[in-house]
Amino acid sequence: MIKVAIIGTGNISPQHIQGYLQFSDRCKIVALADIYPEKARDKKERFNLEDADVYDDYKKVLERNDVDLVDICTPPYTHAEIAVNALNTGKHVLVEKPMASSLEECDKMIKASEKNNKLLSVVAQNRFTTQFMKLKHVVDSGLAGDIVHAQVDSLWWRGRSYYDLWWRGTWEREGGGCTLNHAIHHIDMLIWLMGMPEEVQAVMSNVAHENAEVEDISIAILKYKNGAVGQITSSVVHHGEEQQIVLQGKKARISAPWKVYASIPSSNGFPAGRDEKLEKELQDFYDKLPDLKYKGHTAQVNDVLNAIEMKQNVLVSGNDGRNALELITAIYESASTKQPVKLPLSERDPFYTVSGIRANVPYFHKKKTFIENFDDENITFGRII
Repeated sequence: MIKVAIIGTGNISPQHIQGYLQFSDRCKIVALADIYPEKARDKKERFNLEDADVYDDYKKVLERNDVDLVDICTPPYTHAEIAVNALNTGKHVLVEKPMASSLEECDKMIKASEKNNKLLSVVAQNRFTTQFMKLKHVVDSGLAGDIVHAQVDSLWWRGRSYYDLWWRGTWEREGGGCTLNHAIHHIDMLIWLMGMPEEVQAVMSNVAHENAEVEDISIAILKYKNGAVGQITSSVVHHGEEQQIVLQGKKARISAPWKVYASIPSSNGFPAGRDEKLEKELQDFYDKLPDLKYKGHTAQVNDVLNAIEMKQNVLVSGNDGRNALELITAIYESASTKQPVKLPLSERDPFYTVSGIRANVPYFHKKKTFIENFDDENITFGRII
């Protein structure tokens, strides 16, 4: 029986709790910690977690010898400290996205994981959806040909009050805006599908949230070593939250939500119609792939439990979490300096550290509202069009 401690019991924690409760024969939540212990007590009561003790300091949880897995659901600026301390006390770690506030912090977390031979996984629950898992298999099959262009629309909408929460909307505590905290899902999947680019050029702005220091929209252009290009729009100003990843292969267009289109040329190069044979081959391949038994956070919890029980690798490792943050950091650097940025970033890069990021990014507005907690904990995850 794997014993789990959840650190941070805010808006995202119910997704994790419900995931663990799906596997009650394999794991048990034995501790809940939050700087607002009343929130932890509320989750204990709401989910009938009779065996869970409540703490107001995560360090008290780490003193327990019976905790196997620490699940971190706190604000981003706390992730590295909690994760490193948990790993150094011999616990496995699952940490919410973004992995940390800087690449330096990511490297400290990965080093602690390797030193203590403990699992480190970063939440990327959208990998664990049927449509994205199927898209990954289609890309890897090569049926659509080499991918030459990627279009990522990570479009969300948040009202002004979203950034009133005390830790949101600041470079110090949230670590960034929509690029880091919303588009990270799609950025992780793009890297999963296509690998890391070699160069980034980006712009960003804050057009609708005057109570936030950070950006509420960014647009990035990516260049890959093989000549392919990509574009990422990260936003919390798009009504309807219509999200998609469209991949143009040399042979066909594929996407999530799933759609396939393959053109055939006429003698003068103009489209002469559709390659129905290839479209059918792609559609048949897609349809034969199985649907996932578990999805989202529950599926990732299952993946982590499997890794612990069977001593195998997780689907989303610490290095995967670092890759997503490295690409996001490059977007911030390019948008801040108005210059293209080469990847990978070195330890000498001014954006490698938290202090370097804070010293070089634009502060769009002065945050003036600091609400401790919202009464309404309902959250949404956007929608795939």
